[in-house]
Amino acid sequence: MATIASKYDAPSKVPVGVDPNRASIARVYDAFLGGKDNYAIDREVYHRVREVAPEAQDLAWSNRNFLIRAVRFLVDQGGIRQFLDCGSGLPTAENTHQIAQRIAPEARVVYVDNDPVVIAHGNALLDENDYTHFVAADIFQPQDVLQNPQVRGYLDFREPIALLQVGTLHHYTADNGGELMQEYVDALAPGSFVAISHFLNPGTAEHQALAERMENVFIHSPMGSGRFRSKAEIMKFIPGLEIIPPGPGMAPDIVMSDMWWPDGPRLRPLSQVEECSAAVVARKPPS
Repeated sequence: MATIASKYDAPSKVPVGVDPNRASIARVYDAFLGGKDNYAIDREVYHRVREVAPEAQDLAWSNRNFLIRAVRFLVDQGGIRQFLDCGSGLPTAENTHQIAQRIAPEARVVYVDNDPVVIAHGNALLDENDYTHFVAADIFQPQDVLQNPQVRGYLDFREPIALLQVGTLHHYTADNGGELMQEYVDALAPGSFVAISHFLNPGTAEHQALAERMENVFIHSPMGSGRFRSKAEIMKFIPGLEIIPPGPGMAPDIVMSDMWWPDGPRLRPLSQVEECSAAVVARKPPS
């Protein structure tokens, strides 16, 4: 595995765990969502981003709300009964297993994270849920995840799986993320789905400066990651997949996270920060 580790290097390589002097991706997201499972070092990242983007909390909620809608779609319309949720973070309300199993109680969910605090929280919450499991692995080392005996034991890779990378890939800051995702896609059965949400640099005069300021704060914060990619760059994460149209009468494309099949008509405009979060759901063509 040494070759894989050197090929896909990322800030997640060394788990932060309970070290209060290092910001954790999971705990920073918890702070963004208004949770209590975070330290001062994590809240420092949140406050730094808010200094350049007062509505920064919208980034986390755009991710979370997209996850809810996407999982509902994948279970109800996609017929998916297996989920591999990468970089799940600390358990909050409306987690993947809760959404999926509300529709299909037999749906199996495997959460993958390499932060021991996340694993401990997750295992405590799911002690009596036989269809949901937490696995310790680095999501930016695909073979470590795909060859993990627990992952292979809980999920049947001969059948369609939904691979979730919601709010994760922007923490992989190298330029070979397409290759990384290709390894995941190659392992999925035809008819599987990939769902991604990612920080977006829209490239417009109105938004580019904001996206670049937020990226600069994230990358130079104690967390050390948070890349805002263009739609063309995000497209590389879904190699060879068929994009699901993101709304009625819309062409298949990457859209702002809040605009992916919203629950109803939008009565308020998106904030500039919300316009800096993108989402896509795509399917591996059936054989």
